[in-house]
Amino acid sequence: MKKYTIGVDLGGTTITAGVVNEEFQVIHTCTCPTDLPQPEEVIEGKIANLCRQVLVECNLTMEDLLWIGIGSPGSVNSKTGVVDFNANFGYREWNLKAKMEKLLGCVVYVENDANAAAYGEYIAGGAQGARYAVVITLGTGIGAGVIIDGKIFAGFNYAGAELGHMVIQKDGRLCKCGRNGCWEKYASASALAEDVKSAMMAHPDSIMWKLVDGDLNKVGAKTAFDAMQAGDELATALVNKFIEHVACGLVNVVNIFQPEVVCVGGGVSKQGEVLLGPIRKTLGWEDYARDGKHRTTLKCAQLFNDAGVVGAAWLGNQEKL
Repeated sequence: MKKYTIGVDLGGTTITAGVVNEEFQVIHTCTCPTDLPQPEEVIEGKIANLCRQVLVECNLTMEDLLWIGIGSPGSVNSKTGVVDFNANFGYREWNLKAKMEKLLGCVVYVENDANAAAYGEYIAGGAQGARYAVVITLGTGIGAGVIIDGKIFAGFNYAGAELGHMVIQKDGRLCKCGRNGCWEKYASASALAEDVKSAMMAHPDSIMWKLVDGDLNKVGAKTAFDAMQAGDELATALVNKFIEHVACGLVNVVNIFQPEVVCVGGGVSKQGEVLLGPIRKTLGWEDYARDGKHRTTLKCAQLFNDAGVVGAAWLGNQEKL
């Protein structure tokens, strides 16, 4: 009896394929660089080769698989498996499902990568057991996935849940999407890193310079948290403002969806209660349902880099709902 699937996490930097079992455990993964820009057929070949490689390294064959699932950036029609538009790759109307089924000879499911990661947290991570959940990833931008009554929410045009592009500052910073003041321009890991760099340039005495050996190229979101722990006042102010921005968006998310669980992922989430503690306080007085018996639980995501692989691997179960 078939007990395995493959989940593919298609990213702008790397592509990862993993064999996942019925207990939603990642058995083994293989990764290769994406090396953008590339024609569609090159990326398709990379995905196919990774799937074959990971099977060989697990002593399995295609006959052992139920299906293969792929999480792709962009607006993905999960019914047809067509990626309508992938800005990072520059593809339009990419018929990924049909092409991969032809290359691999098995059933393939395709979903937006953030949705796949959210589904992974829902079936095996921080949102497990909740029928209504939102998973937020603070990374280069802000990825988001919404689960409503156990199903991935995509909107009628499969472009839903782009929560990073809700505006929290009218006429604020210009976003790549074309709007001004988007949440991800203030609350993503890359936004914090950019704020840190600007502040460091204006404050050459900050301990943050020592933490990165005087090299701005080494600055990341973690730089500010580390410096705050070391007592740097500038870093503390930056982190506090960042947390305010994260909280602002999360309160909006909770007030819109009122999910049972909100999971926060991405490298910044490793700060744990340093990050989530203050946000809980804000939710405590700004959540519309604050006087109700049932309140949203805020927690860190648990699967981290495996979320996209696990969620993509079991996309076939969404077809049964």
